[in-house]
Amino acid sequence: MFTEILLNIEPLEKRMAVMEDHLLVELIVEKEKKLNFVGNIYKGIVKDVLPGLGAAFIDIGLERTAFLHYTDLVNKSFIDDLDDFEDTNKFQTNESHRITEFLQTGQEIIVQVQKGPVGSKGARLIGEISIPGKLLVFFPHQEKIAISRKIHSYQEKNRIKQVLQGVKATNTGIIVRTEAEGCTNEELIDEYKMLLQTWKFLENKINITVAPSVIFDENDIVSTVVRDIFSSKVDRLVVDNLDFYNEITTRLREYNEELSARCEYYKEDSPIFDAYNIEKEIDKIFQRRVYLPSGGNIIIEPTEAFVSIDINTGSYIGKNSYEDTIKKTNIEAAKEIARQVRLRNLSGILIIDFIDMQIEQNKQDVLNVLIKSFRNDRAKNKIYSYSSLGLVEVSRKRTQSTLMQSYYDKCLYCGGRGKVLAPDSVIFRINRWLKRANFFLSKRPLEIYVHPTLKQRIKQRPQILTKTDNKIVFMEDDQLEQDTYRIILADEKKDVTSEFST
Repeated sequence: MFTEILLNIEPLEKRMAVMEDHLLVELIVEKEKKLNFVGNIYKGIVKDVLPGLGAAFIDIGLERTAFLHYTDLVNKSFIDDLDDFEDTNKFQTNESHRITEFLQTGQEIIVQVQKGPVGSKGARLIGEISIPGKLLVFFPHQEKIAISRKIHSYQEKNRIKQVLQGVKATNTGIIVRTEAEGCTNEELIDEYKMLLQTWKFLENKINITVAPSVIFDENDIVSTVVRDIFSSKVDRLVVDNLDFYNEITTRLREYNEELSARCEYYKEDSPIFDAYNIEKEIDKIFQRRVYLPSGGNIIIEPTEAFVSIDINTGSYIGKNSYEDTIKKTNIEAAKEIARQVRLRNLSGILIIDFIDMQIEQNKQDVLNVLIKSFRNDRAKNKIYSYSSLGLVEVSRKRTQSTLMQSYYDKCLYCGGRGKVLAPDSVIFRINRWLKRANFFLSKRPLEIYVHPTLKQRIKQRPQILTKTDNKIVFMEDDQLEQDTYRIILADEKKDVTSEFST
């Protein structure tokens, strides 16, 4: 597989595209107004402690207060997917009411964002601080060295552990990332020293910073590229800004001289995303319907609770049996679903409704393709087998906002519902208002302001308006939303819309 990273740097927006075999599979956008807070370290203030929930709400300077659960006062993530590491989580769920023993309102606290704000929910916090590097993750206030399970060689694990034990300071813990496999002793030692120095700098910053404020921001796009994405599996990185090219190559030389040689500076006049046909692909990301090569399609519907994904054969009628037609469509859908999930950064619970198949082996073949297609996903995920209803469930770690949230604001008309009230329903609401107001405003002249679309509908169906004693004049106001109205007492020019509303 040929993998390349393309960086488009603009003054107000930085974009990174990951391509696999010339197909867009991941898009990261960093705007001037940042939406990704995951991994950032904050000095916060406890605003409220709720023993009934076993949680506290922390002001870290974001729009909404963040959420810290009792069990996250010591972080479990230190032991996930790692070998030979004891469970240090001393805070059990059944004791969550004891949170008041550790946190009080007004107290200052150092926390790290585990999950970013999503919808109406604030950020989810953890109390265990970590600083990620390319090869290692540094934990203050820990002692052990843990090694990724993806490093299989016992000899390599032993070598890495011995090297780090020789330099590790007391009261510091280390997670060895998969990228550390095969690195030299000097590279491991240099990175550990760099992370230790970073922590000492942050300790000093914590002492002098006034809460609430950010202590450590790890989400700039250069750090994301260098630390998390650009590895030996990436064949090329192309960036269209000379300053960023120099910064990336300089930082990569600290880790791997060979990787820095794979960087290219894009000098052409045409925009880099146009040259690689990415802009057209970005436009397709926000469509709910995605078309498959055979003519079938998938429909993606994100909701607050989960993401619904439905598969249809569409125009594809196949050549042989019905079962073969369905299997081919489902296999194409499985591959495309994995790509779309990465591309749109969908997370939480995903419910996939594959087209029903009768042969059990065909079902397993489709599930295997789905599992294989998710293997390149950087976000932690788990795929479950078919449920009794024939649905496939996927859980994917929520770390940051979706791509849709990065690009779009909620609609001013529908408030994010994606729908507005039908004109007849609005007219019925006006009718009910007039009935409630009839006793108090009998024979009073009224001016009812509505959107031009609604006024046209009233002209078409005047019979659906209730007859009243009032003299009513409908007025157009194109500044109103299509499903709202405004009622004025004409003789007083007084707005009475809210007086008789339910």
